[in-house]
Amino acid sequence: MANKVELRARLDFWQEALKKLRKAYLALVDGGVKSYMIDDRQLTRFDLPALQKQIEEAEAKVDELENLLNGQHPRRAFGVLPRDW
Repeated sequence: MANKVELRARLDFWQEALKKLRKAYLALVDGGVKSYMIDDRQLTRFDLPALQKQIEEAEAKVDELENLLNGQHPRRAFGVLPRDW
């Protein structure tokens, strides 16, 4: 696991990326533009579903990193085997 400085850097990165994705999504949804540029990537209205998925992934990543910084560990999966005795 990374230290708190590295986790903070990752969190800052994902928060900035999330801001850019949200800004692009809103610009395309409002209809004021036909295409939108994020750095070297050009997006159109047809990219809205993919953009929405990227926003959801970035939000999940930000939540995960915030939880790690607050000392909460990710949930662990486990299985339950029903038995018929």
